[in-house]
Amino acid sequence: MESTFYIQFNVKTQEGLQSYGRFDIGNDSEAAAKIFHQLKGSPDVNEHNFLSLELMETVKGLPVNLQIISCTLDELAYNCRVISKEVFNQANIKLP
Repeated sequence: MESTFYIQFNVKTQEGLQSYGRFDIGNDSEAAAKIFHQLKGSPDVNEHNFLSLELMETVKGLPVNLQIISCTLDELAYNCRVISKEVFNQANIKLP
C-alpha cells in the first residue's frame, strides 16, 4: 500500500482542536515536504494558537503527523493559495 500525503487544517475550539479541512497533495514525499516548507506560519505551536496546519502521511491506512505549524488568518489565506497552486501544477504539468 502506497503512502499518501495531505495537509490538514485545524481550529482550536472550546472542546479542543477540530479538523475542518484538508488538501490531498499526492504520494511523493519530497513534493509534499516542498509544499509544506513554502507555507507561512510558526513551528512554535502552543495552547494559545487558534489555527494550525499539519503535514500528514497515511501509512497502511493510518495517519501519521510529520510536521505542524500555527498560523494567522492572513497566513492561512496565503497558505491556501500556495497549496492550490502547487496541487494544480502537479496535476497539470507533466515533466518528461
